[in-house]
Amino acid sequence: MPRIPVHFFSEDTFYDLKQKVLVRNWIKDTILAEGFRLADLNFIFCSDEYLLDINKQYLNHDTYTDIITFDNSDEEKLIVGDIFISIDRVLENAAKFHVDERDELHRVMIHGTLHLLGYPDKGAKAKKIMTAREDHYLSLRGF
Repeated sequence: MPRIPVHFFSEDTFYDLKQKVLVRNWIKDTILAEGFRLADLNFIFCSDEYLLDINKQYLNHDTYTDIITFDNSDEEKLIVGDIFISIDRVLENAAKFHVDERDELHRVMIHGTLHLLGYPDKGAKAKKIMTAREDHYLSLRGF
Protein backbone atom coordinates (compact mmCIF):
# COMPACT_ATOMS: atom_id res chain seq x y z
CA MET A 1 0.00 0.00 0.00
CA PRO A 2 1.53 3.35 -1.00
CA ARG A 3 2.39 5.77 1.76
CA ILE A 4 0.01 8.73 2.05
CA PRO A 5 2.06 11.95 1.66
CA VAL A 6 0.60 13.70 4.72
CA HIS A 7 3.24 14.42 7.36
CA PHE A 8 3.15 15.70 10.93
CA PHE A 9 5.88 17.73 12.62
CA SER A 10 6.31 19.74 15.82
CA GLU A 11 8.23 23.00 16.22
CA ASP A 12 8.75 24.73 19.55
CA THR A 13 6.15 22.50 21.19
CA PHE A 14 5.47 18.85 21.76
CA TYR A 15 2.24 17.50 20.39
CA ASP A 16 1.56 13.83 19.76
CA LEU A 17 -1.26 13.57 17.24
CA LYS A 18 -3.45 10.55 17.92
CA GLN A 19 -4.74 8.22 15.19
CA LYS A 20 -2.26 9.44 12.57
CA VAL A 21 -3.23 6.82 9.97
CA LEU A 22 -6.92 7.68 10.27
CA VAL A 23 -6.19 11.41 10.08
CA ARG A 24 -3.99 10.91 6.98
CA ASN A 25 -6.73 8.96 5.25
CA TRP A 26 -9.39 11.53 6.19
CA ILE A 27 -7.30 14.40 4.82
CA LYS A 28 -6.49 12.44 1.65
CA ASP A 29 -10.16 11.49 1.14
CA THR A 30 -11.18 15.16 1.56
CA ILE A 31 -8.66 16.26 -1.08
CA LEU A 32 -9.75 13.54 -3.53
CA ALA A 33 -13.45 14.30 -2.94
CA GLU A 34 -12.80 17.89 -4.04
CA GLY A 35 -11.22 16.68 -7.30
CA PHE A 36 -7.61 17.41 -6.37
CA ARG A 37 -4.49 15.23 -6.28
CA LEU A 38 -2.27 14.99 -3.21
CA ALA A 39 1.47 15.32 -3.69
CA ASP A 40 2.81 16.48 -0.32
CA LEU A 41 1.13 18.05 2.71
CA ASN A 42 2.86 18.95 5.96
CA PHE A 43 1.11 19.82 9.19
CA ILE A 44 3.48 21.61 11.54
CA PHE A 45 2.21 21.84 15.12
CA CYS A 46 3.85 24.74 16.91
CA SER A 47 3.65 27.27 19.74
CA ASP A 48 1.92 30.64 19.68
CA GLU A 49 5.29 32.41 19.54
CA TYR A 50 6.57 30.29 16.65
CA LEU A 51 3.44 30.99 14.60
CA LEU A 52 3.51 34.68 15.55
CA ASP A 53 7.04 34.89 14.12
CA ILE A 54 5.83 33.30 10.86
CA ASN A 55 2.85 35.67 10.77
CA LYS A 56 5.16 38.69 11.15
CA GLN A 57 7.82 37.44 8.73
CA TYR A 58 5.63 36.23 5.85
CA LEU A 59 2.32 38.06 6.23
CA ASN A 60 3.36 41.27 8.03
CA HIS A 61 0.72 40.61 10.71
CA ASP A 62 1.65 41.16 14.35
CA THR A 63 -1.19 39.02 15.73
CA TYR A 64 -1.63 35.57 17.18
CA THR A 65 -3.55 33.11 15.02
CA ASP A 66 -4.42 29.43 15.14
CA ILE A 67 -3.33 28.57 11.59
CA ILE A 68 -1.30 29.76 8.62
CA THR A 69 -1.48 27.86 5.34
CA PHE A 70 1.15 28.01 2.59
CA ASP A 71 0.21 26.73 -0.85
CA ASN A 72 3.47 25.55 -2.45
CA SER A 73 1.94 24.04 -5.58
CA ASP A 74 2.65 25.43 -9.01
CA GLU A 75 0.19 23.08 -10.66
CA GLU A 76 -3.59 23.44 -10.67
CA LYS A 77 -5.52 20.77 -8.74
CA LEU A 78 -2.31 19.48 -7.09
CA ILE A 79 -1.90 19.81 -3.32
CA VAL A 80 1.57 20.71 -2.08
CA GLY A 81 1.50 22.72 1.11
CA ASP A 82 2.53 23.50 4.64
CA ILE A 83 -0.06 24.12 7.34
CA PHE A 84 1.24 25.62 10.57
CA ILE A 85 -1.07 25.19 13.57
CA SER A 86 -0.63 26.77 16.99
CA ILE A 87 -1.40 24.09 19.55
CA ASP A 88 -1.64 26.86 22.17
CA ARG A 89 -4.47 28.53 20.20
CA VAL A 90 -6.22 25.22 19.52
CA LEU A 91 -6.25 24.28 23.21
CA GLU A 92 -7.37 27.75 24.29
CA ASN A 93 -10.12 27.86 21.65
CA ALA A 94 -11.35 24.37 22.58
CA ALA A 95 -11.82 25.57 26.17
CA LYS A 96 -13.33 28.88 25.05
CA PHE A 97 -15.88 27.24 22.73
CA HIS A 98 -16.50 24.23 25.02
CA VAL A 99 -15.48 21.66 22.42
CA ASP A 100 -13.24 18.63 22.56
CA GLU A 101 -9.57 19.46 21.93
CA ARG A 102 -9.31 16.75 19.27
CA ASP A 103 -12.36 18.10 17.45
CA GLU A 104 -11.00 21.65 17.53
CA LEU A 105 -7.66 20.46 16.16
CA HIS A 106 -9.39 18.50 13.40
CA ARG A 107 -11.52 21.54 12.51
CA VAL A 108 -8.39 23.67 12.18
CA MET A 109 -6.64 20.96 10.15
CA ILE A 110 -9.54 20.64 7.71
CA HIS A 111 -9.82 24.45 7.57
CA GLY A 112 -6.23 24.70 6.34
CA THR A 113 -6.80 21.87 3.90
CA LEU A 114 -9.88 23.65 2.53
CA HIS A 115 -7.80 26.78 1.98
CA LEU A 116 -5.45 24.70 -0.19
CA LEU A 117 -8.53 23.47 -2.06
CA GLY A 118 -9.43 27.04 -2.90
CA TYR A 119 -11.96 27.95 -0.21
CA PRO A 120 -11.56 31.51 1.12
CA ASP A 121 -12.85 32.70 4.49
CA LYS A 122 -12.86 36.49 4.14
CA GLY A 123 -16.34 37.98 4.40
CA ALA A 124 -19.58 36.63 5.83
CA LYS A 125 -20.61 34.57 2.79
CA ALA A 126 -17.19 32.92 2.42
CA LYS A 127 -17.05 32.18 6.17
CA LYS A 128 -20.48 30.54 6.02
CA ILE A 129 -19.40 28.33 3.11
CA MET A 130 -16.09 27.47 4.82
CA THR A 131 -17.86 26.48 8.05
CA ALA A 132 -20.36 24.33 6.12
CA ARG A 133 -17.48 22.53 4.33
CA GLU A 134 -15.65 22.05 7.63
CA ASP A 135 -18.79 20.59 9.20
CA HIS A 136 -19.34 18.33 6.18
CA TYR A 137 -15.83 16.86 6.21
CA LEU A 138 -15.74 16.60 10.00
CA SER A 139 -18.94 14.52 9.77
CA LEU A 140 -17.15 12.13 7.37
CA ARG A 141 -14.20 11.42 9.71
CA GLY A 142 -15.61 8.16 10.98
CA PHE A 143 -13.35 8.08 14.02
